[in-house]
Amino acid sequence: MELQEKEFFMREALKEAQKAYDQEEVPIGAVVVLNGEIIGRGHNLREKEQDATLHAEIKAIRQANQHLGSWRLEDCELFVTLEPCPMCSGAMILARMKKVVFGAFDPKAGTAGTFMNLLQDSRFNHQVEVEQGILEDECKEILQQFFKGLRERNKKRKQEAKQAQQSE
Repeated sequence: MELQEKEFFMREALKEAQKAYDQEEVPIGAVVVLNGEIIGRGHNLREKEQDATLHAEIKAIRQANQHLGSWRLEDCELFVTLEPCPMCSGAMILARMKKVVFGAFDPKAGTAGTFMNLLQDSRFNHQVEVEQGILEDECKEILQQFFKGLRERNKKRKQEAKQAQQSE
């Protein structure tokens, strides 16, 4: 797949991340691609649904499974804005995905080579190809904006709570 096509699919994942951002979720988006066609989309909904498993990758994988009528995604590639966590990497291995392409690195929980590399561990019966850093700056930017806004909202709430307490 050409770089231009990879960037197109990562921009589609960024659109999903924006949907999460707009719902005050951590802005991570993912798309599953088969033969140049998006067959699964997802964005984080963990806070809204209060479900720890509602990561962007899991939603996109589930949608792709439904589209194909199979749990196997052997020829599929997953494009995601942030390096996958252990749960999402495990789902990719179990789905027998061909490849994952991610934008931003996750030094605290990334399991596609940063913190550890579950996806290419030869002890598993399947390994997933990894490509990193596609539209990295754009993927980092939306996360940085989100967490900056979250810190500001939390600071404002604390100030309001303090003012309310002082006026009692």
